[in-house]
Amino acid sequence: MLKMFFSFYKPYKGLFLLDMFCTVLVAAVELAFPVATRYALNDLIGVGAFPAFFWVMAALFVGYLVRAALQYVVSYWGHTMGVFMECDIKRTLFAHMQKLPCRFYDQNRTGQLMSRVTSDLFEIVELAHHGPEDVLLSAVELVGAIVIMWTLQWQMALLLLIMAPIMFAFTLWRRKKMAKSAHEVKDKIGVINSDIESSISGARVAKAFANEAHEMKKFEGGNEKYRAARRTFYREMALFHSGMEFFSSIFQVAVIAMGGWLILCDGMQPEDLLTFSLYVGTFVAPIRRLANFAEQYSVGMAGFKRFYELMNTAPEIADKDDALVLSDVKGDVEYKGVTFSYNDGDAVLSDLSMTVQAGKTVALVGPSGGGKTTLCHLLTRFYEAEEGTITVDGIDIRDVTMESLRKTVGIVQQEVMLFADTIRENIRYGRLDATDEEVEEAARLAEIHDDILQMPDGYDTFVGERGLRLSGGQKQRVSIARIFLKNPSILILDEATSALDTITEAKIQKSFERLSENRTTLVIAHRLSTIRHADRIVYIDGDGIREQGSHEELLEQNGLYAALYNAIRE
Repeated sequence: MLKMFFSFYKPYKGLFLLDMFCTVLVAAVELAFPVATRYALNDLIGVGAFPAFFWVMAALFVGYLVRAALQYVVSYWGHTMGVFMECDIKRTLFAHMQKLPCRFYDQNRTGQLMSRVTSDLFEIVELAHHGPEDVLLSAVELVGAIVIMWTLQWQMALLLLIMAPIMFAFTLWRRKKMAKSAHEVKDKIGVINSDIESSISGARVAKAFANEAHEMKKFEGGNEKYRAARRTFYREMALFHSGMEFFSSIFQVAVIAMGGWLILCDGMQPEDLLTFSLYVGTFVAPIRRLANFAEQYSVGMAGFKRFYELMNTAPEIADKDDALVLSDVKGDVEYKGVTFSYNDGDAVLSDLSMTVQAGKTVALVGPSGGGKTTLCHLLTRFYEAEEGTITVDGIDIRDVTMESLRKTVGIVQQEVMLFADTIRENIRYGRLDATDEEVEEAARLAEIHDDILQMPDGYDTFVGERGLRLSGGQKQRVSIARIFLKNPSILILDEATSALDTITEAKIQKSFERLSENRTTLVIAHRLSTIRHADRIVYIDGDGIREQGSHEELLEQNGLYAALYNAIRE
């Protein structure tokens, strides 16, 4: 895990070394100030060497100008390096997630995955940028301060070394408490945001049932928990900061008390006490910084551990090394002894065999849960068959690249997914290099062109999140236009007209008939009127394929399909 973590530094080792070099120089300037002050007071003021004294002050002024420039480099280029690393980590994670199968997304909540891509990565990059910088700066300042103070007065340096672990332990203890409270606040914010989102999304339902007061009560409950958590956090924060101020002050008191006693005993010069007092601040700051780093490390590495686990989630479905590119597809599809189950449960499909001849339309009907959609998902390798094979033109789909396979198959699904973009770009998603004229022709074929022209911005109309600004029928027709533009060899229509009214459905049906000409088509439909002219109808339920034949043949059999057809007619 650490090897992977440090690998993200490799492309930016130049920036990293620059950051570390400047950090060391910043610490050196910080350590030089008390020494220069002591020299100016002891060796220059005491003998009246005022010109030299002011030269030393000028040197300190220049030193702090240089320090400011170095601090700019550390702050700007250090954070820039962090942003570069964040983008690299996000790119690596996103590319990996693109390879993960549908089963992975079935088992993981979208919110959790979003958290890994956003907040977790932010914590990781904060550690990557500030971690080495804080450790190096603290180490140089601590070691430098201890060495210099030891040379000035070892007894007082020893006193600070004895007190330092107590302060460090207190800092760690209180930071952990404060971090725990901060996490509780985040959790409560998450709950409130979830409740608000749910209430806004379900506003119509709440009004329909006159439950506005209930929604308000739910919100008040979450709000009260958030207020309590926030108060706890502020109490922990107050204890931490007040404790740190106490230790910072008590260090100064201890130094002055012991220094005063040593001066009275002629064991120390007053100028050395002033220098020592200046080094107390230099000594305390690294301890506080190291305590912050300890918390930052635990939070950042916890986030990186989740990132590492996700990166080590191997794609269940991947191309073979010698995978072929599927081309010049005729469209012969065959399922041979296919068995499949979701999440190691009961088999949805068991030893199922079926053929679809090129250019033919096969309709799949039957009760929900019978495996109709699963059959189509297996053809596109959204899921992998556990047993058996699926072939296209006699070639096992596991022997071809998934990209070429999925370019060959076009799917219009019941649940339409539109991106938060314009209508034009949502249609163009079917073929990214399509011209505007081709996009508009696809819209005409999908019977959505006239609707688009009546919209305020025409094809440049923004559809909103998941297409919320469009009606159900309009969303469905935009998704159908995408398939017209894609022009695949094999077409899957999964309840493609379910959201359309009867008149629009009739228009779309004519378009589908044109699109299905000389094209292998699998149709899943509960509206049996849309599949009467299919070349073959296959009735599937939990026991597999029960009946198949033309519409007229199945009615003559007077079996399951006939019963379903007559029930719908009634």
